[in-house]
Amino acid sequence: QVQLVESGGGLVQPGGSLRLSCAASGSRFRIYDMGWYRQAPGKQRGVVAVVSSGGSTDYADSVKGRFTISRDNAKNTVLLQMNSLKPEDTAVYYCNAGRLYGSSWSSFRPYDYWGQGTQVTVSS
Repeated sequence: QVQLVESGGGLVQPGGSLRLSCAASGSRFRIYDMGWYRQAPGKQRGVVAVVSSGGSTDYADSVKGRFTISRDNAKNTVLLQMNSLKPEDTAVYYCNAGRLYGSSWSSFRPYDYWGQGTQVTVSS
């Protein structure tokens, strides 16, 4: 079992930046592939970025070039640096552990370890 706690969300103007953090419990963090998801009101939860246990990354087209995912195994932490934010990035953001079955973000299959999420609102 892994417990995940997301933080770092808030209100930001279009074009601004935020850095989200996900703290994971347990000693097995380094073997998990990790992903960031988001869910906007009335929409399904979807993957935005993944990082493999070995540090390889991939991104959904909607955030490629603007978001950067990284991990710090020493601190059991996954970060999501979000730049050039747009109103359509407004959502609750979640991280999760899971498994990548290929190099693409679409191959990520999460385990059932969802945290409470952190709200990101992009608005002027």
